[in-house]
Amino acid sequence: MTLTSDQTEPARARQGAEDDAKAFVLQTANQLDVKFVRLWFTDIVGTLKGFAITVDELEHVLTSGASFDGGTIDGLARSDEHLTVALPDPTSWQVLAWRPAENAVASMFCDLFTPQGEPLPTDGRHILRRVMRKALDLGYTFYVAPELEFFYADSLDEFYADKGLRPGGQSQRREIESSRSAYYFDQTGNDITGAELRRRVVLALESMGIPVKHSHHEVAYGQHEIDLRHDNALTMADSVTTYRVVVREVANAMGGFATFMPRPFGDRNGSAMHTHLSLFNGDCNVFFDAEDPLRLSETGRQFVAGLVKHAAEITAITNQWVNSYKRLVPGLEAPVKVAWPSGEMGELIRVPSFRPGQESSLRVEYRAPDSACNPYLTFAAILAAGMRGIEQQYDHREIARNVSEQVALPRTLQEAVEVAKHSELLTTELGSEAMEQFTRNKMLEWEEFNRAVTDYELRRYLSIV
Repeated sequence: MTLTSDQTEPARARQGAEDDAKAFVLQTANQLDVKFVRLWFTDIVGTLKGFAITVDELEHVLTSGASFDGGTIDGLARSDEHLTVALPDPTSWQVLAWRPAENAVASMFCDLFTPQGEPLPTDGRHILRRVMRKALDLGYTFYVAPELEFFYADSLDEFYADKGLRPGGQSQRREIESSRSAYYFDQTGNDITGAELRRRVVLALESMGIPVKHSHHEVAYGQHEIDLRHDNALTMADSVTTYRVVVREVANAMGGFATFMPRPFGDRNGSAMHTHLSLFNGDCNVFFDAEDPLRLSETGRQFVAGLVKHAAEITAITNQWVNSYKRLVPGLEAPVKVAWPSGEMGELIRVPSFRPGQESSLRVEYRAPDSACNPYLTFAAILAAGMRGIEQQYDHREIARNVSEQVALPRTLQEAVEVAKHSELLTTELGSEAMEQFTRNKMLEWEEFNRAVTDYELRRYLSIV
């Protein structure tokens, strides 16, 4: 590419940083005896995909990428094969903590391109990066800090045993043992297995360069939470994807099973991904205002107004599964209404308090997402909604009045998808092709669900009709 004079210096700086990152990857691979590198990417709903190359191919692939069948990222809506190029991001280089040190295995997240070199419009990393770049052009860097919850049991059978079922439909009623007596923040001997699981996960994450803020037992028995320290949204989306792999690998190594299913048990809370959001201009937290009762600036209030106004539209993104809507019900500390923040724990949006002298920690908490969402699309949709409020200077007072009666969030995946289909915000900011592919996948899932005969129907109707 030919650079104009006003592009030369920043372009050279970016190229220099990229060359340094590639050199670091090659040097580290040699030093740590890496033999295989997994090239990771996600499909349209955030499921991790990828393939491995040998270290001998690494230098070439870092520069030219590697081609694969792009139909693998189409989800349920796959129709045909199409060539796609995966170009690794050297800044995402990680040596996998659960693989042996001898003949080590590393990974990198990839950006996806067409054979002609155009960014793939359904690539979640590309979509998030584009939305972040638009905010950056206005002077804002977007940071997120998610709190990811999940369930752990001694075996997969225990999830079925809780419903009186086993895989294949065989009857089995067996008491679940894992953390049966451990509850919110318990530090007793009742949570020995869970505490060991969290310890191993935290050590694995930090060895891979993913900093952890907190870890603890959650409200429901068998439920755990590990909170990641805030970072820019793209790095965090990669970290969330890695986090879910690490949790499953550690659980498997312990002889158990972990799931991020939004609500696997009917008698317990679901698993959320409450996400803390902040915008910075350089070192300045633009959400903070010392004079405001909530310490939330005018810019912050406009951002919240965007979240409030577009909440229903983005729910299909933040809560993308049929099962997601079993969590968004009253009584489980999960949001069911759209309301202006007032401090309630079950609200969709909160402005958490902070200690004096820590103004930079002022943030907004968005509580709709569950831990099975696609983090790339989720962070992109949240940022797009908030930035729309800033760009168009939403009147937060009017919006607060309009939701004073509280507006319900969509109650089913079908309802959420229908709202998302007609969202100008999502079509414009995430892209029409990505939204068409996403909603087509979700409607196929809804149709599959409607055709399925559930265990509830068997228990309720089999013997009486």
